[in-house]
Order: sequence, then C-alpha cells, then structure tokens
Amino acid sequence: MKAEDGRSPRMITAVAAESLAGRLGLRPGDELLEVNGHAVQDVIDVRFYASDPTIDLLVRRSGKAHQLRTERRYGEALGLEFADPIFDRLRRCDNHCEFCFVAQMPSGLRPSLYVRDDDYRASFLSGSYVTLTNLTAADWRRIDEQHLTPLYVSVHATELDLRRRFLGNPEAPDILAQLGRLRDMGITVHTQVVIRPGLNDGEHLDRSIEDLAQLYPAVRSVSIVPLGLTKYHRFQCRLQTDEEVREVLEQVTRWQARVRKRLGAIFAYLSDEWYLRIGEAVPKASHYDGLDLTENGVGLVRQFLDHRQDELVSRISDLQLPTIVTSTLFAPVLRSCLAGTEARVVPIVNRFFGESITVAGLLTAEDVVGQLSDRDGQGPVILPAAMFGGPEGQSLDEAWPVDIERALGREVVVGPS
Repeated sequence: MKAEDGRSPRMITAVAAESLAGRLGLRPGDELLEVNGHAVQDVIDVRFYASDPTIDLLVRRSGKAHQLRTERRYGEALGLEFADPIFDRLRRCDNHCEFCFVAQMPSGLRPSLYVRDDDYRASFLSGSYVTLTNLTAADWRRIDEQHLTPLYVSVHATELDLRRRFLGNPEAPDILAQLGRLRDMGITVHTQVVIRPGLNDGEHLDRSIEDLAQLYPAVRSVSIVPLGLTKYHRFQCRLQTDEEVREVLEQVTRWQARVRKRLGAIFAYLSDEWYLRIGEAVPKASHYDGLDLTENGVGLVRQFLDHRQDELVSRISDLQLPTIVTSTLFAPVLRSCLAGTEARVVPIVNRFFGESITVAGLLTAEDVVGQLSDRDGQGPVILPAAMFGGPEGQSLDEAWPVDIERALGREVVVGPS
C-alpha cells in the first residue's frame, strides 16, 4: 500500500529535533518496520509499543535494515511523523448503503475520494465514523488491549433488521451487542444516526435514541444528521421536506429535554443543517456539553460565531470591498455577521455535485470561478478554508487558491478555518 502521493505509508516524513528519534539520527525517508520487536501496522502500534523506557527500532534506510536502541529520557517524545497514519491496507467498507456519498461521486476526481473506508483505526485516530461490521476477533482483542477510546460509530438504527436493510448488509451484527461489548472494555463511543426519510425516522428514531441512551455514559453522544444526495445519486433515496426537517428538529428537541433530566446531558445532538435549513437559530455553546462533534457538522456554526467571527471581521477590516465566498446554507448567517461592513457575501450554488449539496466543504474551484467571473468586483476574494482539505491544500477538483486567483484575475485569500 502507498500513501496518496506514492510514498510508502510507513515512511518517516519529519523528525523533531529535540526528540528521541532526532537523538537516534532518524531522518525523513527512513521507514519504520518494528518497535521493540513488534511489527507496526499503524501509528497506534508505534505509540503503544514505544511507551517502554527502552526503545528498540528496526528501520529501513536506502534498502538496508538498521537496528537502533536507546533509553528514553523522562518525558521525551518519540518525535516522528509519517506519510500516512495507517501503514497496511486501509479497511474497506463491506456495506452497500444506497445513500453512500462515495458512490455518488462523479468520475475524474483524485483516487482517494473513491475509497469506501470503514477502518476502526481511522475512527480512533481522526474521529471518522465506522459501522463496526468488519471487525475480526483480532480487532476486538486489539481494541481492548490498546484501549482505543473513544471510537465513532455509525448506528443509523438500533433495530437489527432495520439496520441491516439500511446498510444493505444482511450479515451486519447486532450493534447494541457490539456497543455493550465496548462498554464492558471501558471504551467510550460517539454515535451517529443519518436520517433517511421514511426508513429510520419517526418511531424508529425514538427507539434508537432510547436504546443508545440506555448505554450512557459509555455511549456518550448520538449525532442526528440529514441525508446528503448529489445529482449522481442512482437509487430511490430522497431528501427531507422542510416539514420533515421541522418534525425531526422538534422530535429530537423533546428527547433532549427528557434525556437531560435523566442523564444530566443533552446526549442527542442535531447537526447544524437541521436549524439552518428552516431558519432556526443554532443553540448556545453550553448546549453541546463541552463535546467537539464538529466533524459531524454539530456545533460548527456556533464555534464560528463564538471563536471565528471576530477573526474574520478583523481580517477584512483593512480590505477594500472584499467578496466573501460561502455555501448557500451558511450565507444567511454570514451576511448577518458581516452586516455593517463593506464585505459582499456571495453564496456559490453547487453545480458540480448538484444544488442540494449546500456546504462549503464540497464547493469546487470550477463553481467558484464560473459564478464569480460573471460578477462585478475589484476587491479580494475570500474563500472558505473548508474548500481546501485535499492533499497539500487542494480543492476537490484539484485546484490550489493560486489557480483560482489566476482564473479570476483577482487577489484570493483563504479565510479562517
């Protein structure tokens, strides 16, 4: 397996100067093979096996193996970065969800966007949500031995038959039994339920929230997330109507009040889209109980309002007539934040994926350039940082900010994260 840029995933890309690795003379380009006699398959193994006071490393340099041994000084960091956090093959998804976003991608994008990953190690390392449908006995032992907590799990429905139908996997195990097993290991789990209208909403959503709340605090949260469908969707899924959005919002809000009395926490959190879609204000920061669930779109707007709004206003204060690019969903919030400034907020309609895709992280350079080229404007263009999450800061259609700058003939600035 190779990293996206073609390098070996176990290749060392950076060595901290004041670290154990720096003292041993490790350098970028070396490949780490073993730590204290254990073959390492990812960064988790490296951290786990390098926790001993004596460190024995097997490294490959220029095709030759080298054994390096030393004693760790008190508090000394290992000091290594790698081409990829997972060295062996990334675990792929064996489900067949009809709403799978990867399956809704157009052709011609970079290869990594077509990888249907479902790897519990990525869940532990980066907070990505996995289904737990592909765990082996060895995986369970490792989760327990290395205490891989927290994990992030896509539940969607707690009823076994319904979940199997939802995942398109008749062999999917009982998620409640799996979550109970993780609880017994002392593993904390954050869960999500993606709502597919007419399938796992209504009474089924009630059942899922109740079942998951029974496992609190081992199951620490459940994020309720709307379906996302591109224009390339091939199945019979549909988006929620505004009326259905309000029904879900009111249903979960009732659960929040009920569960908070019982558990002392909101527990069931709605992603921001439920509020923005029908013009409701997002909750205050205290609503989120100190949890960071922004990877799931939960509390992201509140985080911006409380911690990034002033930064953005400060950054544009010295700019002449800046154009602020954003998604159609976030534009009303941003316009309110920038009222009284010279900034012009321009929502970009997502024609690349389809107009139902309304978040900034899925905007492309093609749409930005195409829609700004038809507008008057001489000032700088400020683009959302979420657009550039690809390798080395590329957009989904493999453009850098400088490419957009050249195409528009205007200064381009990437806004605060």
